Amino acid sequence: MNMRLLAGLLFAVSVVGFSLGASLPLVSLRLHEAGAGTLEIGIVSAIPAAGMMLSAFMVDACCRLLSRRTIYLLCFSLCALSIGLLEWSFASIWLLALLRLALGVGMGIAIILGESWVNELCPEHNRGKIMALYATSFTGFQVLGPAMLALVGANSPWVTGVVTACYGLALLCILLTVPNDHVEHGEEDDKSFTLGGFFRVAPALCVAVLFFSFFDAVVLSLLPVYATSHGFAIGVAALMVTVVFAGDMLFQLPLGWLADRVERTGLHLVCGLVAMAIGIALPWLLQMTWLLWPLLVVLGAVAGGIYTLALVLIGQRFKGKDLVTANASVGLLWGVGSLVGPLVSGAAMDVAPHGLPMALAVMAGLFVCFARQAWRRAGRVSVEVSPGQ
Repeated sequence: MNMRLLAGLLFAVSVVGFSLGASLPLVSLRLHEAGAGTLEIGIVSAIPAAGMMLSAFMVDACCRLLSRRTIYLLCFSLCALSIGLLEWSFASIWLLALLRLALGVGMGIAIILGESWVNELCPEHNRGKIMALYATSFTGFQVLGPAMLALVGANSPWVTGVVTACYGLALLCILLTVPNDHVEHGEEDDKSFTLGGFFRVAPALCVAVLFFSFFDAVVLSLLPVYATSHGFAIGVAALMVTVVFAGDMLFQLPLGWLADRVERTGLHLVCGLVAMAIGIALPWLLQMTWLLWPLLVVLGAVAGGIYTLALVLIGQRFKGKDLVTANASVGLLWGVGSLVGPLVSGAAMDVAPHGLPMALAVMAGLFVCFARQAWRRAGRVSVEVSPGQ
């Protein structure tokens, strides 16, 4: 295993997580304080997701024309520029939208290729732990974003300054660790499926990515707004986001360890059932803060587990060019979920006071339906294989 490349990819994705965790609630809270409605906040929050959707269609061309190091340097330079100019963009909604779109494109390509490269480095018996470490690196730094907002406030220039400096460190890390070679990447005819055909090949994995991207964007952008509208102070609302993603961060490695020892589709289904139950109960949990905080940790753990286990199952099932195509599809689906999440949840919050947990519960329920089918299919396959062993 190339530990030098793995370390570089882990640090790079950590910076991406930090910038996403800091900038999404920052933009939402600034717009909320300026008097913007939840639907308008949802639209602006969804723009990085549109950039991630665009990035899925750009990965093939990037891999054919540019080396790995060059791709990452361009992506992280674009992200650094987008965050560095953010403080001056709130005077113009169009400039704000353009910068958020550019950030989404840069992050999207980096995440798609990073997930493919890390999965390629994984031996099968350790795939769960290594992909969980990748997810933990992303989420661990993502947690720091809302925590920094709670500490210094949404109006402090320190937030964008620190994130921009971290992108500078990431660029240095890329120069030192990412090889200046090309990804082996063939023509469309060499692949078992296309970008749009991934849902037909692996529907449960697609819905898993859709759920977590929906969850991720909604929690970062609208959970603070939802909590403040139900009587919580802004600092406490931002802390809720940190607690959710702390649960995600702390429990991915134990879930990854477990995924290397139990049937993975069954574990995937259990995570979905728990996420759906907590989403349904959230309106009542707001009145029981002693139970709310530990269950926010559990919610983050199982929601993150749904995504981590999807990455593990993708790496278990696909190799080579199909793996890159699968991860490009993941990037596209992530963009769709991140785009739809704030829009649907923002509209739902306008219609009903508890529209946000309702939207989360419905998405978790959709995943449960597909995960149950995948679990039953895996059980049938194991029964058919056993007699011939």
